Amino acid sequence: MSTSRTFGLWSGVGLVIANMVGAGVFLSTGFMAQSMRPLPILLAWVVGGVLALSGARAYAEVARFLPSGGGEYRYVGTLIHPALGYVAGWGSLLVGFSAPIALDALAAGAFARVLFPSLDPRAFGAALIIALTLLHAAGLHLSGRVQNGLVAVKVLLLVGFVLVGLGAGSLSWPTWTPPSSDGETLGGFASSLFYIAFAYSGWNAAVYAADEFKDPEATVPRAMMLGCAAVTVLYVIVNFIFVANLTPEQGTVVFRYDAFTSGAAQFDQVTLGQAVMAKVLGPGAAKVMSAVTLVLFVSAISAMTFVGPRVYAVMAKDGVLPTMLAGKEGHPPTAAVVLQGLLSLAVLYTHELRTVLANVGALLVLFAAMTVLGVFRLWVRPLDGRRPSAVGLVAALVYFGASAWMLTVGFSSSGRMLVKLGTNADAGLDTTLANLAAVKLPLGGGGLYAVPSLGVWLVVIFGVGLSVWAATRALQARR
Repeated sequence: MSTSRTFGLWSGVGLVIANMVGAGVFLSTGFMAQSMRPLPILLAWVVGGVLALSGARAYAEVARFLPSGGGEYRYVGTLIHPALGYVAGWGSLLVGFSAPIALDALAAGAFARVLFPSLDPRAFGAALIIALTLLHAAGLHLSGRVQNGLVAVKVLLLVGFVLVGLGAGSLSWPTWTPPSSDGETLGGFASSLFYIAFAYSGWNAAVYAADEFKDPEATVPRAMMLGCAAVTVLYVIVNFIFVANLTPEQGTVVFRYDAFTSGAAQFDQVTLGQAVMAKVLGPGAAKVMSAVTLVLFVSAISAMTFVGPRVYAVMAKDGVLPTMLAGKEGHPPTAAVVLQGLLSLAVLYTHELRTVLANVGALLVLFAAMTVLGVFRLWVRPLDGRRPSAVGLVAALVYFGASAWMLTVGFSSSGRMLVKLGTNADAGLDTTLANLAAVKLPLGGGGLYAVPSLGVWLVVIFGVGLSVWAATRALQARR
């Protein structure tokens, strides 16, 4: 057994909780309340939890057959095709961990500025990324102890918020109606699940660091299920507190979040947590909630900084990334930790909240759906004579079906980006598309196209991933 196998069940549960609870739960319902009533909002959070639990159960089935680290890279690459596994690993590097780390670091900086007005949010966020990168690159035992401590504090603070909300806030069923009802169509409901998918992302955190667990075949599946179930219950209670105590108009505080985190403006309230605390305990409580939120973000960044590099280390051991990223036995993959930290710093200054919530959530759903397909492959082609359980198959079917529906709706409702290809200009088409995209011509010569922004993200991830995979294979063939 590897000397680095130091994580037990409750460390795994904490890792899952720390990865899941971040910005999304304190923002998403504010956006949703503009077009959805309280019941559909809470139903969406329940559905999101059921889907996350279904995904976790399906992953648990795969982890039983492949109890090794690497997450989607290992699962998709082994059960479907190595090239797609590489794309999933590449996606983890760019959108699974680096972008969310940058998003949370910028948010942490903004909330720190509430407590210390002279701070620069981006500088604080960058310092936080650097500090946690150095911490998790230093040693496994120190890294594990700090991570467990942050999770314990995070859970205590969240429980405290729930107790205040239930004890001092309203428990009556809300009667408000949203300004619009667009979100209560089938397509609108599916689109809202992308925001929720981002908030629930992280339920599979334990699989990335499976090599760090004692008895990973049993511990990793249990950690995912227990952690995901706990967060689902927490999210539904927290969002009941939000809809019971805030109206859609009060929920619009979340629209200030981009300006707040970018440093363009300063507000007393930008999350639903702050708004609730200010309403039930007074304005001073919003500042206390800012400190609580800061700790939540620090814990989430720490967890992602811990688990993400384990994917790149496994890829390096397989020869599809530079060997230096693999790390040494019994030590953290230092070079991989540093690489992720550098990428997170690179995207720290370029985020647009709602775009990140929608597109990153959709991409994470796609990669998880690809992994869940592996359950069906194991049924058709058993591994070592073993087949998945009936419960695992049902969970995989539920998650994959819901994912396919969400992605279909996501493509049809995704914001449009203008792309110009070729050299032949069609003035009429250019004008029409430019008007649809609310831009003015001229934009230059050539063919002008308006494409879903989600499609652009997919083309970049798959294009770069497959190109680098092909180049790696060519280099290996020459050796």
